[in-house]
Amino acid sequence: MTDALSLVDEWGPEKIVVVSHRRTGMKGVLVIDNTARGIGKGGTRMSPGVTVGEVSRLARVMTWKWAAVDLFYGGAKAGIVADPASRDKEAVLRAFARALSNEVPREYVMGLDMGLTESDAAIIQDELGDRGAAVGTPEHLGGVAYDKLGITGYGVAEAADAAAQHLGLPLSGARVALQGFGAVGSAAARRFAELGATVVAVSTAHGALHDPSGLDVDTLLSARDEHGDRFVTRHSATGLAPGAELAVDCDILVPAALQDIITRTSAHEVKAKILVEGANLPTSAEAQGILAERGVTVLPDFVANAGGVVAAAFAMDARYSGFRPDTAGIVETVSTRLRANAVTVLDEARRQDITPHTAGRRLAEERVRTAMHSKGRIPRD
Repeated sequence: MTDALSLVDEWGPEKIVVVSHRRTGMKGVLVIDNTARGIGKGGTRMSPGVTVGEVSRLARVMTWKWAAVDLFYGGAKAGIVADPASRDKEAVLRAFARALSNEVPREYVMGLDMGLTESDAAIIQDELGDRGAAVGTPEHLGGVAYDKLGITGYGVAEAADAAAQHLGLPLSGARVALQGFGAVGSAAARRFAELGATVVAVSTAHGALHDPSGLDVDTLLSARDEHGDRFVTRHSATGLAPGAELAVDCDILVPAALQDIITRTSAHEVKAKILVEGANLPTSAEAQGILAERGVTVLPDFVANAGGVVAAAFAMDARYSGFRPDTAGIVETVSTRLRANAVTVLDEARRQDITPHTAGRRLAEERVRTAMHSKGRIPRD
């Protein structure tokens, strides 16, 4: 069991709230990591395996992600220990929202993460009687249509394009392999295809598909809509075991499914020139070092997959508005910010001869530290 006090360092967490409700069996946790740049904002996930340590790590990622894109919110994350397929999901979710009514939305605004849907965000708002309690509601309730826009995956591809151009690798004709074909991976694949890249591999939990000459993305998207994640078992392309897509011959690899998937062992098997982190925390620190030694450029998660937080910032502003957020403005801002951040981080990494993770982290840390100084949270020099 994680000792919550052992998680505290110079940045946070500022608050860890563990809640429970006996009648529904609800158990959950909220971690507010650092609010020097604004109130806590991060997704809420539901999974039987949620732990305090996991949520704390993800809250820290949010601290760096908000700072890296220079938007004024703080790092936070919440998790509910439950099966999202359970018939009791709504009751558990309502109990969780009630239990955090002291923090939501004054200190933390809920959002969507693994296991939660747009309807769940609407339920949170309904339970607390406050439109400000959550973002990610359905479009017909004034929410940002994250899934319809595929905004996080779109941003991943835009950041990858900027990184590839910066490194002298034109994206047109570049071979891309994606782990995960959910909301992020499928949207990234669509945008990669629009930018002229060739998608050579995709995967789900049921297996992977590989075709060195390229897969038809539109066909894959239609098959996924019809058969779900099992579409990989019904396709004529070469089937691979789950995880094998990480080692296919490609120019750009996008892990867009699981955390801690690129390990010391798998780092030696990566054949890509650029690894773009579509998922949160997919590459271990040791693997990052190995990839750097092998000449593989890694674009960090808090840079590459920050499209969702840019869209969330628009949604935060629109919570109490009678007008829907401007979709065109969201897409344009995601592209502009993520492309610029990718180049900035890669330039800084090359200038200091450090990994992009270290360069990006230092940039984010400096912004957070400056805010903490200004607010008197740490001694002024």
